[in-house]
Amino acid sequence: MATPGDPRRLCRLVREGRLWALQEELRAAGGCRGLAGDTLLHCAARHGRQGILAYLAEVWGMDIEAANRDYKRPLHEAASMGHYDCVRYLLGRGAAVDCLKKADWTPLMMACTRKNLEVIQDLVEHGANPLLKNKDGWNSFHIASREGDPRVLQYLLTVCPDVWKTESNIRRTPLHTAAMHGCLEAIKVLLNRCQYEPDCRDNCGVTPFMDAIQCGHVNIAKLLLEKHQEGQTSTVQTLLSLGADINSKDERN
Repeated sequence: MATPGDPRRLCRLVREGRLWALQEELRAAGGCRGLAGDTLLHCAARHGRQGILAYLAEVWGMDIEAANRDYKRPLHEAASMGHYDCVRYLLGRGAAVDCLKKADWTPLMMACTRKNLEVIQDLVEHGANPLLKNKDGWNSFHIASREGDPRVLQYLLTVCPDVWKTESNIRRTPLHTAAMHGCLEAIKVLLNRCQYEPDCRDNCGVTPFMDAIQCGHVNIAKLLLEKHQEGQTSTVQTLLSLGADINSKDERN
């Protein structure tokens, strides 16, 4: 027979959403910590068990800011899995919106690895800063560009217009990242709403066009090439215009 309060059993009950059985176990054991440094709050947030999350925080007084071995807090877990109800509950309880886990990831960055716009909006509306960077120099917009949801990119640009002005530690832009991962709709947003140079280079001299070709994303490579040619045509037209203006001034003189 399992010992009351066995961490594996408690985590299983949380994962399965069995609140009544969990209540009985915790009463018998007087509370328990989860596995591998996680609290039961981490487990509840990870699996989207908002009712259990509330029970643990309100009845047992478990700390919503408790960090596991990777410095993840329950808010990181809920955001990373796109569990809106859990995110909203934790924020309503006053969870720190820009808390950092290992490698300096915020809950907003974690949320941007998913495509749940509702979670991202809630975090931003509670003060999450899209401009913060992790240890690799990526901000939330950079991460969202890898996932490629145009709605998320449009939203982040609306609430923080300068969020696109970012490079990683090796000078890779969100345009590089979206091109590498084949995110065509994201590329369209980046080219239309941001002022990236289509042939911008990272520290290794790689351009978004090269990334797209190397990864087999021919449609993206074609779009980037067209944008590059448009830029060249525009430059030539500007130079011709300036030349014509100069000639007309010379004729007047």
